[in-house]
Amino acid sequence: MRVPTLPRPRSLAGQLFAMQAVLIAVVVAGYALFTYVSDQRQAEDAAARQATAVARSIADSPSVREAIRTPDPTARLEPYALQVMRDANVDFVTIMNPSGIRWTHPDRNQIGKRFLGNIGPAQHGRTFTETYTGTLGASVRAVTPISDNGRIVGLVSAGIKVETISARVQDQVAALLGVAGVALLLGAVGTYVVNARLRRHTHGMNATELSRMHDYHQAALHAVREGLLMLDGAYRVALINDGGRELLGVGPEEGVVGRSVADLGLPAPLTGALLSSEPRVDEVHLTASRVLVVNTSPVSGGEHRGTVVTLRDVTELQSLMGELDSERGFTQALRSQAHEAANRLHTVVSLIELGRAEEAVEFATAELELAQALTDQVVAAVGEPVLAALLLGKTAQANERGVELVVSPDSRLDDGLLPQSLSARDLVTILGNLIDNAVDAAQGSARARVTVTAYATAAEVVLRVSDTGPGVDPAHAGLVFQRGFSTKPAEPGGRGLGLALVRQAVNRHEGTLTVAEAEEGGAVFEVRLPLRTATGGAG
Repeated sequence: MRVPTLPRPRSLAGQLFAMQAVLIAVVVAGYALFTYVSDQRQAEDAAARQATAVARSIADSPSVREAIRTPDPTARLEPYALQVMRDANVDFVTIMNPSGIRWTHPDRNQIGKRFLGNIGPAQHGRTFTETYTGTLGASVRAVTPISDNGRIVGLVSAGIKVETISARVQDQVAALLGVAGVALLLGAVGTYVVNARLRRHTHGMNATELSRMHDYHQAALHAVREGLLMLDGAYRVALINDGGRELLGVGPEEGVVGRSVADLGLPAPLTGALLSSEPRVDEVHLTASRVLVVNTSPVSGGEHRGTVVTLRDVTELQSLMGELDSERGFTQALRSQAHEAANRLHTVVSLIELGRAEEAVEFATAELELAQALTDQVVAAVGEPVLAALLLGKTAQANERGVELVVSPDSRLDDGLLPQSLSARDLVTILGNLIDNAVDAAQGSARARVTVTAYATAAEVVLRVSDTGPGVDPAHAGLVFQRGFSTKPAEPGGRGLGLALVRQAVNRHEGTLTVAEAEEGGAVFEVRLPLRTATGGAG
């Protein structure tokens, strides 16, 4: 059984075309009707003027007055009236006595009979016109008196039949209808062209479908947690959703739409990526408090029409990756320590097998004391367990790379001293990235060493990391904290993110981050985090 399908509603372009076609037809028909009525009235007025002119000409003719004086006026006036009818193109000319008895008429049977119509005004010396149905049918006629020395001696009536006037108007109406048809055709063609273009832009959808799509569009736009930003051809914000405003840290939508990207106060690298005409794929950019993955796609149709930008927040992911790197470092350190412990154990076993038990004990005791001394030194200086574990792991990693990591005697950071607003995760991000950067710089230098200082006062926490590397060029002091800047060769994963993350975490806690020349010739990075104003939280 075939289910009947309901006809699809007409598209918006089709509805507009039908509406415009009806409107044009009504306008043209109204104009044609108005013109017809106006022409009809004008034709009647013209016929009245023509009849008046003919009647007055006859009344002013001396020959007519002479004929009226004769015993038989009809004999002379009838041929004259017929001649005037032919020459003046009127339908009748009637000359009558002051009482209305006809002397002339196109129909000779009507001569001698009374004139049908109003003659009162003419009997009193006044010319007038009227539309009247007489012996020849409805006509527009003029009646005027014939005066001889101030005395009315006769009356003249000239007229044009209404059907003759209608025939004249019909010719004009035919031309008018032709013009109206051409206007209607041109209007229909123009309307079709305009609506065909509209149909392309609306994809053949009707008003209901467009409204529903708009509602879906708005709902989807604000439901998506990822940031969505649309820029026009001049790189002004055309559309931004709630997620985009939150990730970029900009004001309400009403205050952003229409503004240039350069005026939003975003970091320079992010602004440059948004203003680029080339597509960007999974680029990592930092704002004041977030790590964003940015993708841009230009919208082109023969010319640059705009850009679609998507933003993903990977702040939490980046933090977890940092923790994962730390755990991986701890694992590598444990593996290295396990390998070294196995070597030491083999040495002890070999000494015992050789019968040198005392030397085996001395060797094992010395190794235990060395490891315990390192642990005691770190734990005594930094009682905060997460930072202590970080320093122990970084120490082992640095030793593997030929770099000595030393905790300064000035360090003192007891457990429980840090407020909850200053999370251990942020401290690991800051200190871990500074140590990694220092180890990279010191590796390969003479007496490669990294010195870490961590202490707290009543007002702030101070973290200082110095190295024996080549140092930082003063010209680059303001650039080392930017995303992507690095003096080392590029790696597949990219460089220049560690110090940028450090600066982001420091800014989030309203601290300060500086770089200077160390006493040993390398660089020293110093972070100061206020304890009273720490705003806390990792993104």
